[in-house]
Amino acid sequence: MLKPSLQLKLGQSLTMTPQLQQAIRLLQLPALELQAHIRELLESNVMLEPVEETEQTGIFEAIQSPAERAAPGLEGPPRESAQTEVEIIADNWSSGTSAASEAPWSGDDDERQQEYADGAGPSLQDHLLEQLEVAHLDARRLAIARAIIDAINDDGYLIESADEIAATLRPDVECGVAEVLDVLTTVHALDPAGVGARSVGECITLQLRQLDPATPGLATALAIAADHLDALARSELALLRRELRVTEDELAAALALVRTCQPRPGSAMSGATPEYVVPDVFVRRTDRGWSVEINPSTLPRVRLNQGYASLLGRDAPHASLRAQLQEARWLLKSLEIRNDTLLKVAGAIVERQSAFLEQGDEHMRPMILKDIAAAIEMHESTISRITSGKYMHTPRGVFELRYFFSSHVGGGEAAETSSTAIRAKIRKLIREEDPAAPLSDSRIAELLSAEGIPVARRTVAKYREAMRIAPSNERRRARPG
Repeated sequence: MLKPSLQLKLGQSLTMTPQLQQAIRLLQLPALELQAHIRELLESNVMLEPVEETEQTGIFEAIQSPAERAAPGLEGPPRESAQTEVEIIADNWSSGTSAASEAPWSGDDDERQQEYADGAGPSLQDHLLEQLEVAHLDARRLAIARAIIDAINDDGYLIESADEIAATLRPDVECGVAEVLDVLTTVHALDPAGVGARSVGECITLQLRQLDPATPGLATALAIAADHLDALARSELALLRRELRVTEDELAAALALVRTCQPRPGSAMSGATPEYVVPDVFVRRTDRGWSVEINPSTLPRVRLNQGYASLLGRDAPHASLRAQLQEARWLLKSLEIRNDTLLKVAGAIVERQSAFLEQGDEHMRPMILKDIAAAIEMHESTISRITSGKYMHTPRGVFELRYFFSSHVGGGEAAETSSTAIRAKIRKLIREEDPAAPLSDSRIAELLSAEGIPVARRTVAKYREAMRIAPSNERRRARPG
């Protein structure tokens, strides 16, 4: 028979405190989102105040040597090579939170968010509609032309049939398929050339018809665009000569015309808004090695308002203000943790990938999150959060921190070769190959194996396809002359 009873058990469990949740969130935020988050807190928390640029003295206060980074509280990644030296330039957080201030914050005066001009150009549809305004069409044909333009995708192709376009115009405009096709010829005359085509062949034909009729090879090029694009894609040049009954020189002139055409005419018009990348870390080459420092423009310019904080005594009844004070202190501590963690991770990455920074992609070492986590004695999840959406400015360009992580390929000696390095080697071999005798995937695998990188042919094929490089039969070109 069951009966109720009381039991007492002791146990341990992990709890996500508000401080930990805030620290984790700040680790994940990119620079621009972090600045926006700080501005929101400045508006809602009176215990926080912005720091004027004139007060930012000594932003970077110390260049630490490897011995100093081994001191408690400033742990650095273990050194793998005596020739690679990475110095970390640390930010002076204490100077930004100690000064007292009575001045209230005014967002209009102090908020200096960097503004970027909108570099987005007009969309393809906008570009076409502007040309219609000066085409002197009557109201009926203008309505049909606008419906046709609405059915053109970003690549410049008409993706709806004439029947569907006519149906979209009803009941405002009653028209038939023939009238839609007639107006379509007007759209075909708009810029860019080839817009409104219903196939690749028609797109190339529209572009070729804008050339002078006396252009050498034009008739052959039109024939290729109409019926022989598949043979051209397979590089069956001998078959093309037989079917078109032309000489080798005539075919070469026609192919040159076809290859000058744009298969995606709409790609020249992009209405997408540009995405700006603000690097979080600067990496520079110095006389002593590589230096790593936080981008000063991304550092949160915020501190504790000591003027308000000093008014709250231990027995002050203002519970809401005390809560805001505690929240402000948690925020500053979380920002300090974020800053230190980013510097440690960036320093460990630079120390491990110094060969890449000096010599390029072919010298990228295999590296996973676990390697950096072990180097700086943190959990892999922390490394994953701090590398997400963060960018590093190096002499070789701006890279996301995750770009430096790549798995090894193969076993044995190949374990020291990353997938990024193998891609770079494949790209180099193809770039230097003979166009008349391109390297097959098997041959590339053999050349890599000769360099001590045993990879399978299917691995080479996978990387080649990922880099959008055509197979050897499509890369083959006749020798000039």
